[in-house]
Amino acid sequence: MGGSVCKEEMKEEKRSVGREDSLTSAERIRRFTVKQFGYNVLSLARRGLKEVPDELWELLELEKLNLSLNSLKVLPPQLAVLSNLVVLNLWGNQLISLPAEIGQLRRLRVLFAYRNRLTEVPEELGACTQLEVLSLANNQLTSLPASLSNLTRLTKLNLSHNHITHIPGCVYNMKALVFLHLACNRLENLAENIQALVELKILIVEGNSLHSLPKALCCLTR
Repeated sequence: MGGSVCKEEMKEEKRSVGREDSLTSAERIRRFTVKQFGYNVLSLARRGLKEVPDELWELLELEKLNLSLNSLKVLPPQLAVLSNLVVLNLWGNQLISLPAEIGQLRRLRVLFAYRNRLTEVPEELGACTQLEVLSLANNQLTSLPASLSNLTRLTKLNLSHNHITHIPGCVYNMKALVFLHLACNRLENLAENIQALVELKILIVEGNSLHSLPKALCCLTR
């Protein structure tokens, strides 16, 4: 009796393997997608990825993508095809740049790109005007492109642990900012323009070389 059961289990295992082999690579990845709070979500975090699998670009329905804690150094231009993304998590990789095509993700609301090796941010990111949360902490940034002035819906911006010597001018146009994290940079002063951020509630500037704070901070009554 035990032998017959074992044979049946082996047959079922072979059938299962056969079904798996018949799937395309894209279908195999799609099996890891889940529905969370109405969003199509895929997490490939902690997979030891050195490059993004080509099959990922076939999953046009993705709305939240987590590629954190891998070893990615670049993102290919194909990123643009994931036009339904609202959340993109890239933290904890080795990215030295973000592709210009990121600007085509017009629905993007949250971008986590902290703990990478970014030395600059593409101007095209300014086209992602739906962005509400942007974290670029723990990189090697010295400035931001003027185009980010278009991010008027941004409420949280984290630029901590970079090489910034003065607050980028574009920040003062982000009128919806509630949270601004600038700790551990190379700031020596804060411009009076800070009063333009009328919604600001939290400003973190510890770990800089500030000699004084502008009187304009008193105008921020939020």
